[in-house]
Amino acid sequence: MVVKVIVEFQAKPGKRAELLRLIDSVMETHAAQMKGFFGSSLFEVPENPDMLVEIADWESAEARMAVMEQAAAADLFAPFMELLAAPFRATVVKPLA
Repeated sequence: MVVKVIVEFQAKPGKRAELLRLIDSVMETHAAQMKGFFGSSLFEVPENPDMLVEIADWESAEARMAVMEQAAAADLFAPFMELLAAPFRATVVKPLA
């Protein structure tokens, strides 16, 4: 079953543009190799100028977790951690049955 993943990125003050460039770069470089990833959209939060929200479509929560584990093992999250004020928050949702 396809799931949506809502990811909240709280950038350090003034670092949102840099975070956006990093997300775009990672997606351009790695999205095609992310098994089970169908695409995503980024949103801004008008009340919080340092926050970005990504809504992504995945084949399953397990497919996403496998990709995240591979990314962590390859240390792909390190550049993000330098720009984030707090760890990103991811919520997996699926349609009601």
